[in-house]
Amino acid sequence: MDWKKILLIIAVVQMCMLGSAFAENWSEEADVKTALTYVWLVLAGALVFLMHAGFAMLESGFTRQKNTVNILMKNIANIAITGLIFWAVGYAIMFDRSNFFLANADSSTYNLWFFQMVFAATAATIVSGAVAERMKFSAFLLYVVWMGAIIYPIYGHWIWGGGFLSSDTSPIVKLLGVYAHDFAGSGVVHAVGGYAALIGAMLVGPRIGKFVKGEPKAIPGHSIPLAALGAFLLAFGWIGFNAGSTLNALDKNLNLVVVNTMLASFAGATTAILITWIKHKKPDVAFTINGLLAGLVSITAPCGSVDPWAAVVIGAIGGLIMYFGYMFNENRLKIDDPVGAIPVHGYAGTWGVLSVGIFSNGVEKLYAANAPGLLYGGINLFVMQVISVVVNIVWTTAMAYIGFKLIDKLVGLRVDKEAEIKGLDVMEHRTQAYPEFISER
Repeated sequence: MDWKKILLIIAVVQMCMLGSAFAENWSEEADVKTALTYVWLVLAGALVFLMHAGFAMLESGFTRQKNTVNILMKNIANIAITGLIFWAVGYAIMFDRSNFFLANADSSTYNLWFFQMVFAATAATIVSGAVAERMKFSAFLLYVVWMGAIIYPIYGHWIWGGGFLSSDTSPIVKLLGVYAHDFAGSGVVHAVGGYAALIGAMLVGPRIGKFVKGEPKAIPGHSIPLAALGAFLLAFGWIGFNAGSTLNALDKNLNLVVVNTMLASFAGATTAILITWIKHKKPDVAFTINGLLAGLVSITAPCGSVDPWAAVVIGAIGGLIMYFGYMFNENRLKIDDPVGAIPVHGYAGTWGVLSVGIFSNGVEKLYAANAPGLLYGGINLFVMQVISVVVNIVWTTAMAYIGFKLIDKLVGLRVDKEAEIKGLDVMEHRTQAYPEFISER
């Protein structure tokens, strides 16, 4: 017999034996569903991580070029510091008191920690845009620590970690028979970040030249293309944000979550196009960008518990809330919010939480939010959502106020007038984003 044929037969037999052994070990040592969940959460978390590039581009595009480096530094520093804080104390406070510094973590804990860490960083970075161009870099870093260690994980525990809004032993839950429902964080992430931004913007004050004799004046950002790129990166990452919150790649609701997320974003952007066309005679790109984001924020809480038609309605209302919320802040409250973070994340986030209690179809099973909303004959879920909104606003604004006041005492919140006029890039970081375009004077 040909020796080559003999060697080939032996090789085939060995491969079959190895394959059989591998299959036996796989079936004995690993659960395919668990493996898929691990991979899914890593992938979804990576998409959410990419959203921070979106925030950096959006915020830098909507602000002046002399503050670009400062915006980038805040977004990079935010993810780094929040990651360390959430490793040290945030995760333990939110989910498991035995896991400070992840001391007793296993593979499942590591997996969930990564996914939840990028959520925590998202809540913290929302403030960056609202206080852009005038807050000290050191003050912002201290705020990030306060948000990651106190504000975010405690409220997150109440909703997602078995706290008083999500525990079977809670008197409120016993009375109403439902848990507060916030599927992917309209309230936990976005409203928390948005209302912290509200307090920060109020306390740090408006930029020089923003209000003249009480009237708001436009201070255009330096790059609409960067802002648009940021919006697209955020929308792309939002797929991981919402669909990843199924925590299971095999969940039957995953595709519904993706469809609802996209429909709401489209509705929010379209509403912004129409409302600015009607009000200002021309469709506005900045409001359209924020309309897209407001639709995404609005659907983040109800994306797994409503039908697609409801997602369109929720997103459209989110776009309206964004526009009128921004106008109210500027014209009535005299708040300077360069990127529109407060109405996009705060006001639209509150709407998203409330919309669960209105449009929930009562068949979604994740996080036990299988109660019907007002449109389907239920009232208890709506009452619980109202309670969670009140808790969210009171907790966040109170703790943000305390935090910013303490920071003001320690290092001061605002840069001096010279630094603001020259730009934070040079005065805070000794670096220019576009040195070849800035003439020496």
